[in-house]
Amino acid sequence: MTRRLRIALASWLLTCAGSAQADYAEHPRAPELLARLKQQYAFSAVELDQVRQALSLAQRLPQLVEQEQKAPEKTETWTQYARRIDDGRIGGGVEILRSHAQWFARAEEEFGVPPAVIAGVLGIETRYGRITGTVRVLDSLSTQGFDHPTRNAFFLGELAEYFAFCRDFGFAPTGPQGSYAGAMGAAQFMPSNYRRLALDFDGDGRRDLWSLPDAIGSIARYLTQYDPARAWQRGEPLVVRAVVGGKAAEKIPRNGRSVTHRSGELAALSIRAETELPADTPVGLIELPLDDGGFEYWLGMRNFYSVMTYNPRVFYGMAVAQLAQRIEAALAAQEPR
Repeated sequence: MTRRLRIALASWLLTCAGSAQADYAEHPRAPELLARLKQQYAFSAVELDQVRQALSLAQRLPQLVEQEQKAPEKTETWTQYARRIDDGRIGGGVEILRSHAQWFARAEEEFGVPPAVIAGVLGIETRYGRITGTVRVLDSLSTQGFDHPTRNAFFLGELAEYFAFCRDFGFAPTGPQGSYAGAMGAAQFMPSNYRRLALDFDGDGRRDLWSLPDAIGSIARYLTQYDPARAWQRGEPLVVRAVVGGKAAEKIPRNGRSVTHRSGELAALSIRAETELPADTPVGLIELPLDDGGFEYWLGMRNFYSVMTYNPRVFYGMAVAQLAQRIEAALAAQEPR
């Protein structure tokens, strides 16, 4: 037996050991889910019976709850998390920008989101569609929705959206696979966002986020329409490195989810952008902890916080922003002079 086969077998056995037939159809909160599907999504009696049958087939995978609670964005330093901005992702970004140039160009024209930023999201999320998740969405959302100790309300809502998604998109609930949190496709949309924001960008009659053209257009739409208050601003940058004097950073909010100041206000507090910004530029201070105990500082502009609507963690937003910058630079370096 080869080493790779032994590792694969061990992984499979671990998954089996951590899973169990749950029969979530008998869970105390199952009636709440069914009532929501009937009242909010107009599920018929036949469709509700199909939901009960699917819930009876769902597997309890408690290791998924642990994965959600210990997600890298919550547990790593920036130095560790930034290892995702590697040569493979940078090269893959250049490659996808070339191979799917027409879709990126159209997305930028329609939504104003630059190709490298869309590629940055795809690169961090799924390595450009190559790693989209191998957990049945039925299992992940059932486990998270019924068993998560703190976020069960959110995931139970997404489980309802998932059943509506399967009905509306023609999927058997036991079919689609995704992440430990139930995100699907190259773009890793949760079911509610899939139903609301996914596009049939290539015009084949299907909103298929496992298809890169649809994922490209849908990411651009997401960044502009998910949260109007933090919508993508055409032509504006994302981040610029900052120099912080003394202990100035301790006096103001940092690592929030939206802009907090104007750049001129922070400059007066000895927090300055390395690249000059107009004094009225809306910004927020980003503080990234390093392995040596120090910090790295950046100023995030409105588009940085637009990226954070995709994943509300500063590390995620910064990884997408820096990967986009590196992809753009690599692509420019390869252009004929």
